[in-house]
Amino acid sequence: MRGAQGDLLRLVAAGHAESRAELARLSGLAASSVSLRVEELIGSGLLVEEGAGTSRGGRRPRRLRLSPSAGLLAVADLGAHHARLGLLDLSGTPLVVEERPCEIADGPEATIDWMAGAFEDLLAAHGPPGVPLRGVGTGIPGPVDPGTGRVVAPSRMPGWNNFPVAERLGAHFDLPVLVENDANLMAAGEARSWPKCETLMVLKAGSGIGCGVIVNGTLHRGRGAAGDISHVRVRSDSSVTCSCGHDDCLEAYASGAALMSVLNEQGIEVRRPADVVALVEDGVPEATALVRNAGRLIGEVLTVLVNFINPDAIVVGGSLSPAEPLIASIRAAVYERCLPLATRDLEISTTRSGPDAALLGAGSLLLDAVLA
Repeated sequence: MRGAQGDLLRLVAAGHAESRAELARLSGLAASSVSLRVEELIGSGLLVEEGAGTSRGGRRPRRLRLSPSAGLLAVADLGAHHARLGLLDLSGTPLVVEERPCEIADGPEATIDWMAGAFEDLLAAHGPPGVPLRGVGTGIPGPVDPGTGRVVAPSRMPGWNNFPVAERLGAHFDLPVLVENDANLMAAGEARSWPKCETLMVLKAGSGIGCGVIVNGTLHRGRGAAGDISHVRVRSDSSVTCSCGHDDCLEAYASGAALMSVLNEQGIEVRRPADVVALVEDGVPEATALVRNAGRLIGEVLTVLVNFINPDAIVVGGSLSPAEPLIASIRAAVYERCLPLATRDLEISTTRSGPDAALLGAGSLLLDAVLA
């Protein structure tokens, strides 16, 4: 799709414009150029024009919106033991979301082929007749090279290092493919729910720990490792070797996997991070103490980033985020240790987008790839 057409369609899909006049104002294109490209988009079945939009004085303009038949996006958020999958329309609205068991330790070939089959199942069961699939994307719980779509040195993902995920997934679908770190996708999706915040730090606290950073409204990837706080060294009275081979990484103490390991060693059986949260809610002291310490360690790491980046908000999501002692300890560490100016207007909160944040982020970034 030509650049100008893609830009106009993106403005409509994101809800920023609903008329030709608004498109001209926001894009900077001449009204005649906008009208020509809008007619082409209508003719290709991507936009429809109907009814009356919001008047800014004078006659009410006709309203532009995405055509219901414009297309679908198939997206997934892979976890260690499950995957959340969805079909979205081009505006990023989920049509269906399902969670299915999936073991990422089965390796990349088996997992990606399973994902492709799951997408086909969703399309067969829920895809509107005649509506084309425009792109596919997935979040990966490990570092991803944004230029190649390959996973780079992940923890607890045997066989995935340097695997060409985008290429393998693209072999199933001759369409644009997005492969991105799961915390980055969560950040991109969560940003939609914080429209007044230009700079966000979005923490994913689940089996592992990740962080995505939104700067001036845009996902900051760096060279693929931006926001990866999981292997920052933390202070501790003991010494624990992380899965990366180094001692005393944040993930070795504060991730869901680390908390589950300690609880199981204490004879308290847990199988997933949500079980840890349930123990905290039931007032089990061993679980509460571990979660509180995890929040303190996370907060101490975030302190450096808050002083450095000075975000508008820190948002915590992931399967550990419902544990209130975790959030309280993060707040306490950040507010105690950061500069007063850095925390004066800082909000620290749990996710507004909920468990679908990464899917929403995948839809947003994948749309950019589809329209490129």
